[in-house]
Amino acid sequence: MSSYFPQLNYKFGRKAPVKSKRETVVPEPDYRIPIVLLGATGGLIYTDNLIAAVPVGLLGLLLLVQATRVRFVFDDEALEVKVGSELQESGENVFVGGKNRWKYSSFVNWEFWWPNFPILVYFKETQTKPEGQIHFFPIIFNGKQLYDTMVERAGPSKTSGPK
Repeated sequence: MSSYFPQLNYKFGRKAPVKSKRETVVPEPDYRIPIVLLGATGGLIYTDNLIAAVPVGLLGLLLLVQATRVRFVFDDEALEVKVGSELQESGENVFVGGKNRWKYSSFVNWEFWWPNFPILVYFKETQTKPEGQIHFFPIIFNGKQLYDTMVERAGPSKTSGPK
């Protein structure tokens, strides 16, 4: 009888609606920020400003290496930081402890700084600490892909977006 009235199946708990899983997204690496920093280093060296060239060059090299190995993995329920082409665990967070994995439901807010040429991702979550934990990451990924995935999984940012 219930096959003639499928809406009764839901009402009496015989069948639960199936929640669809979202595809895992891993934004592609983007080398623009490291290249800009390394180019600026070249300019600083050319003008004999070695004191400024050294930290800018080291930051550029660090971000270049990190862009080749660090990945943001957006699965159905959380954002996770993984490393390598095999997407291995990144280990414990060196600053606040715990796994580098945060459920979207724990996100309080997130932003891209600066939307026209995004350099940093900021997000605040309540999974690490109940009062909220702030995280900053350089954007070493495809910014548009990262933004679109953040909007889809964590909801829209409160004040910014690509312009």
